[in-house]
Amino acid sequence: MKYQRVWRYSASIGLVGAVLVLYRSFLHVNNTTVALTLLLVILGVSARWGLAEATVASVIAVLGFNYNFLEPVGKFTIEDPQNWVAFLAFLVTAVTASQLSAHARRRTAEAEVRRLEIEKLYSLLQAMTLTGNARRTVREFVHRVVQIFGCGAAAFYYSPTGDIVRSGPESGPVTDHELVAASEIEEPVPDPRQIAFTSPVRLGGRTLGSMALLAPLPGEGTLRALVNLVAITLEKARALEDASHAEAAHQSEVLKSALLDSLAHDIKTPLTSIKAAVTSLLGGAPGAERELLTIINEEADRLNLLSAEVIAMARVDAGKLHLEKQLVRVGDLIASALSELAVALKKRPVTVAADQDLPPVEADPELMQQVVKHCIENAIKYSPDESPIAISATLKGEKIVIGIGDRGPGIEENERLRIFDRFFRGRKHRFDTKGTGMGLAIAKGIVEAHGERIWVESERGQGSTFSFSLPLAGGRS
Repeated sequence: MKYQRVWRYSASIGLVGAVLVLYRSFLHVNNTTVALTLLLVILGVSARWGLAEATVASVIAVLGFNYNFLEPVGKFTIEDPQNWVAFLAFLVTAVTASQLSAHARRRTAEAEVRRLEIEKLYSLLQAMTLTGNARRTVREFVHRVVQIFGCGAAAFYYSPTGDIVRSGPESGPVTDHELVAASEIEEPVPDPRQIAFTSPVRLGGRTLGSMALLAPLPGEGTLRALVNLVAITLEKARALEDASHAEAAHQSEVLKSALLDSLAHDIKTPLTSIKAAVTSLLGGAPGAERELLTIINEEADRLNLLSAEVIAMARVDAGKLHLEKQLVRVGDLIASALSELAVALKKRPVTVAADQDLPPVEADPELMQQVVKHCIENAIKYSPDESPIAISATLKGEKIVIGIGDRGPGIEENERLRIFDRFFRGRKHRFDTKGTGMGLAIAKGIVEAHGERIWVESERGQGSTFSFSLPLAGGRS
């Protein structure tokens, strides 16, 4: 490298000397032509080799121009003031031109470096886009960044899993402790020696880990781009993982619902036969046998109800509730549900507060009757036998809100958010109350399929009120 620099200086001086000899000895031209030719040589030297060589050439050219072409010729002195002006103009022009040329050359070199680094970033992005989950993305990053950018080594700490991945034989100087500590700071750690670059990796305020690169390092802008690139790619990989898990869970739920639906249908057929046979035998059975047949009949009814709830729950989970909306009177829905539950209600007092002139709602009458029925059954199960049940229907805006209240012990505050979950039973009633825990979940699915909501209000020792809304037919004018 040293000999190459000496050769450049010598060549620069030689080119200037050749021009001076050419015009001094062989071609007799005016001083302007000589000065312009020397300027061209200086520009060529600056463009080819750089500012230092061009500056040396400028000094030699000025001295040679003064000695050979400005009066008095053969001396390093100037007598004519006009020649002083020409001399200084040539000197300033030569140095300025060489500096501008060197600056342009330097900017061109910088642009070329940036172009190459952008190409490398693009190659790295392509390589990381093809990876799968976040862990594979981290491994691919540390290997590719060494391969593409020529870094001495790379290391990455992925905080969600605690993994530390390294690449390169000289990755030892950055310890595991330093990587973990770097993930907890706000900005990259400066290294005055330019031996290593350590930076936290964050996206949207969320810490993903930290990375470290050992020299030779790319430019500062490229280093920041690397940090942002790996953060975005990791977050994308994590999002794809979450989406894949969610899709798998959804498919599992769909399969489970389909199996439950199929099983419930298979159970329903023999239950129907059992029910028909038991009903027929009850007519002429003697006392002892009649009691046994009555038990079989009641249990068959329970199994029928269970299979119906399983089928309904499977359809809710699979999103296969087909609504057949009609204009329905809220009073008719309540009356039909109470009629079906007449035996279960026994002598329990029931009050219904619903105006006769309430406008009709738009709903599936069969499904909404099930919602009312499930809410009343829930009130029957979780309140004393002779306590009252209050049913109300109120016009609120463009909706009618139906409420079913009981005088039971109420629902604990920490259980209210889960009361509509499948199979959920209150802690105090988990073992002493019959049922599957699917009634309220089915009611919630039906109400939400209508685009409405269902909720509960409860006070300990005072009872609970389950309410749901229904839209008015065609809205109100």
